[in-house]
Amino acid sequence: MSFLNRYLFLNYIKKLMKKLSFIYLILFSFNIFCQDENPPKIINEIKVNYKTEIIIDGIDIPWGMDFISSKEILVTEKSGTLYRFVNGEKVVITGIPKAYVRGQGGLLDVAIHPDYKNNKLIYFTISSQQGNGSGGNTALYIAKLLDTEIINTRLLYKAFPNTKKGQHWGSRIVFDNNGHLFFSIGDRGNRDLNPQNIELDGGKIYRLNLDGSIPIDNPFKTKRGAKSAVYSYGHRNPQGLVIHPETGVLWEHEHGPRGGDEINLPEKGKNYGWPVITYGINYIGTTITDKTEAPGMEQPIYYWKPSIAPSGMSFLTSDVFPEWKGNLFVGSLVFEYLERLVIDNNKVIYREKILDGVGRVRNVKQGPDGHLYIGVEGKGIIKISPK
Repeated sequence: MSFLNRYLFLNYIKKLMKKLSFIYLILFSFNIFCQDENPPKIINEIKVNYKTEIIIDGIDIPWGMDFISSKEILVTEKSGTLYRFVNGEKVVITGIPKAYVRGQGGLLDVAIHPDYKNNKLIYFTISSQQGNGSGGNTALYIAKLLDTEIINTRLLYKAFPNTKKGQHWGSRIVFDNNGHLFFSIGDRGNRDLNPQNIELDGGKIYRLNLDGSIPIDNPFKTKRGAKSAVYSYGHRNPQGLVIHPETGVLWEHEHGPRGGDEINLPEKGKNYGWPVITYGINYIGTTITDKTEAPGMEQPIYYWKPSIAPSGMSFLTSDVFPEWKGNLFVGSLVFEYLERLVIDNNKVIYREKILDGVGRVRNVKQGPDGHLYIGVEGKGIIKISPK
């Protein structure tokens, strides 16, 4: 074969490979979004009985939010800024430690202390480089909020080791009625090591007392070598935590792989299986495990297939929307809607899209006024009110 013919042949092969790669990508993407849906199948909303209003704009990724009052809201911007919205004005809070912004990491959740009215304390989770080693890991802080600054900032918990991996930081914060704080940290991209090992951080739900100390009845407090703050383990990347308003039970949702997002009811000391059991597969279509159940590992009360990339989680308890009272609301990042789930006896019996196409819903909370508020990437905070 002459040099010219060899060149033309190789060039043809390169073009053919590019075409085949493009076709594979299309088929792969089609396969992701056309998986058989786990029942109950979601439906488009039947009745639009609400209106929406952007009340806080100019926030690229509104990761976390909490309410000081119905007119005063704290909002985190993942890039590292904490905002205080009051009297229609958005102001920057100074004093926040520098966030290690990498991949999914940055300034994450924020929550006011249950007795904020008297002590002005807030909690926040952030991707932190504190400690030895390059990279970072999730940290929980407490601080006092004074007008437009925080003071007396104190680190309550820092996960180790630091890593340059950018995925699966968690992290949500929630309080029960017994003086405990729960927060989550994802597996930090090390699924085969962290989630199943209680001596390592990552892939866990943690429980502390409000002052940062370890509750005496934490499940691994007396176990040699274990992380004593761990409450449950075997999680992938929890970005939804809420206490059920009637039962007081902790609810959690987490990002699964492809077709494996879950809703769990984490219990003290229980193992939720990741990655030994899962209803999902790798993003490229390969198998993670052939097991969906195993002895000593808990089952989710629901799993999404296909994955919706859930973020944020709230039960509606007010009478503002009578038809929605008692329902669970979850944001979808990948499909860009708010999902309404009707729960009966801890089973999902109905699913409905709200605000289909609104954008990547990062968070959802019920405000003190009983309305729903959602954080939408590229838009800010949107208030949902009755018509």
